[in-house]
Amino acid sequence: MTVQPYHLYIERIDPSKNMARFYALSIEPNLFGGTSLVRSWGRIGSRGQQKIHVFDSEVKAVDLLLTLLRRKRSRGYLPLQ
Repeated sequence: MTVQPYHLYIERIDPSKNMARFYALSIEPNLFGGTSLVRSWGRIGSRGQQKIHVFDSEVKAVDLLLTLLRRKRSRGYLPLQ
C-alpha cells in the first residue's frame, strides 16, 4: 500500500529546437494491493503517451522514479517555476 503520494511534473523547453516536452511521474496504489509507477510524456499541449509499471513494493517503485528523474534532469528537464 502506498503510504506517501508521489507526483512529479517536469518540462524541457528549447525554442531554438522547437522543443516543448513534458514528463510526469506518479506512484499510485493498484487494485491488487501493489504499487504502480505511472509515466506520462509527450509534447506540451498534447495528450502524450503513458506507461504503467507494476511493483509489489513501494520501495522498488520509488527506486525507478528516482532513476528516471536523474536521467531526465541530466537531459535538461526542469520542474515548473
